[in-house]
Amino acid sequence: MSDTPRQLVSYIAPGAPATRRPAAGTEPFLRPEIGFAPAWFRQHLDVDFGLRYHNDPAYRREAVLRMRAEMGRRFPGLALGQRGAGDGPIDLLTGTHGTCTVAAIYGVPLIYAPDNWPCCGPSPLSEAELARLEPPDLSRNPHIENLLTQLDWIESREGRIDGYLNWQGVLNNAHRLRGEELFIDLVEEPERCRHLFACVCETMIQGIRLLNARQARRGDHPRAAAPRFVTVSNCLVNLVSPEVYRELLLPFDQKLAAVYGCIGIHNCAWNATPYLAAYSRVPGVGYIDMGIDSDLARARHLFPYARRALMYTPMDAMNKSSPEIEADFARVAQEYAPCDFIVADIDPGMPDARVREISRLADLFAAKA
Repeated sequence: MSDTPRQLVSYIAPGAPATRRPAAGTEPFLRPEIGFAPAWFRQHLDVDFGLRYHNDPAYRREAVLRMRAEMGRRFPGLALGQRGAGDGPIDLLTGTHGTCTVAAIYGVPLIYAPDNWPCCGPSPLSEAELARLEPPDLSRNPHIENLLTQLDWIESREGRIDGYLNWQGVLNNAHRLRGEELFIDLVEEPERCRHLFACVCETMIQGIRLLNARQARRGDHPRAAAPRFVTVSNCLVNLVSPEVYRELLLPFDQKLAAVYGCIGIHNCAWNATPYLAAYSRVPGVGYIDMGIDSDLARARHLFPYARRALMYTPMDAMNKSSPEIEADFARVAQEYAPCDFIVADIDPGMPDARVREISRLADLFAAKA
């Protein structure tokens, strides 16, 4: 029997950007997934998300335990950010280096902050550098060497390596390497973009396979296994036309989907409607998310077998009235569910009562299904 999952769900580990994990198959009709930005933990726990957090898994382990305890204290019964709960292995991988792993592999300097995820320093590749660009040799890459050292420590401490790196998507990673000039290239030099996209895509595939092979090495825990899926983040897709996505980027999402036969597609809270037809040509979509302005009914029609997810902005969660939020839940339940309802990147200004209200509404509409 194949261990490739049929569906994925949203997963927000403590202190980490949202990613995806295999579905259990028992998810409720409306499943809330709630996550907090580093600034939230920094204010309430004084966790430092600087370089040490991302380079020292022992320090990260201590911070993760503190973050889980704080969420459990404030929101008992909500099981926020839990993977490796109880006596099982703790996920010490998800969130490492934020969303900048591929950029770091290519040598882009990362900027760390005590209250935020890492970001990339301004070092756009020139036209000449792009022309010479090739996928780095991961067997001799300093960033990968550092990661593997951390994985050895995690396995020795936890018995297995749970969790996921955020490999992002081809467009996101290309933008981190080329900068704003990428959008000019898309119009004036599409072949230059294809070369950049091909390099980035190959690096993602090599990195995903390398990490999964390392996770598959059995530790002390009897259920050790490597995840067999790919997830891509198309956070910048609304900055390119549907035609540009279809002609220049779709082939790479299709290539990534073929690695294991299951892919999750993340669109942030954008209106994904203009891209849905192209996405439906990606094989093995086990997860897709989008914003509430999207044509949710059409998405459900085009992706009936995927776990769908609604990205609800923290601004809407913070600023809308309770009746407005309940109306949004009602629409999502009618047009889009079964699905996840995601509120990510919550900052310190969000009242705890609003977090509990969102979870209660998800339970309410799940019970009505």
